[in-house]
Amino acid sequence: MAANNRRMSGKKGAQVGSGGQRRKGLEGRGPTPPAEMRKGHKKNRIANAKAKQAVRRPAPRGRGGKSPSELVVGRNPVVEALREGVPASTLYVQQFIDNDERVREALQLAAERGGINLMEAPRPELDRMTNGLNHQGLVLQVPPYEYAHPEDLAAAAYDEGEDPLIVALDGVTDPRNLGAVVRSVSAFGGHGVVVPERRSAGMTAGAWKTSAGTAARTPVARATNLTRALEAYKKAGITVVGLAADGEVELGALEALQGPVVIVVGSEGKGLSRLVGETCDFRVRIPMPGGAESLNAGVAAGIVLYEAARRRA
Repeated sequence: MAANNRRMSGKKGAQVGSGGQRRKGLEGRGPTPPAEMRKGHKKNRIANAKAKQAVRRPAPRGRGGKSPSELVVGRNPVVEALREGVPASTLYVQQFIDNDERVREALQLAAERGGINLMEAPRPELDRMTNGLNHQGLVLQVPPYEYAHPEDLAAAAYDEGEDPLIVALDGVTDPRNLGAVVRSVSAFGGHGVVVPERRSAGMTAGAWKTSAGTAARTPVARATNLTRALEAYKKAGITVVGLAADGEVELGALEALQGPVVIVVGSEGKGLSRLVGETCDFRVRIPMPGGAESLNAGVAAGIVLYEAARRRA
């Protein structure tokens, strides 16, 4: 009988009183991470090497120049940037990170898009990269934006057999306003946006998000000197129209919108700078019966672009 008991005690399976510990051990830890995230995997080593090279390699300068690379920091900002299609080269994930919903979504979005290196990094390295910001274990690297040259925008319009319709921004420093203008230019058939190199918003992750994806097909050019860029447009036969609250011409009376035109929008507070205002062929006001003192750049550009598109239809 004792022998029978010994044989029975050797049977496999959960033992009485185990508390379901074996069952819990079989529940798993969520979906298997992509190969690029599995330590020791060949794809992980390749991705890590590429990411290190991308961080160290200086960005080459194109005809219109490039912006510096940018880091989007934190779980919610990273997920939102990936959802909105913000360009990204590398997703850094902290080693031994708490794998919550946002981390899983970030990994999934990066894997689905393709072309984004996934790199695991220790927390001290992410702290160093972000200068101590609260990265929450996720950091997204946005590659440098390659700006066009102002001349390229007009050339592209003429190549399509169309009169150029371009917006130039003077002193607009909020990237969200730049993104909104890019979106309006795309919506109304414009050919691009020009921003000055200094004291101006650039194509950051915030501008990309506000553009709602239209930045992928609407070029942004950067001018070393905006006044000289506008003078070059005038020499090429393009009318330069500046928006000003005290403009001499009302928008409805401006016939120039039917031809090649550059619409110059100033900052909400200061408007057009003196030299830019003097360079414009016309200073135009938007009638506002409600009595508002000014409109932000995105709204003002949208109104004029709509009027231009209506007349060209």
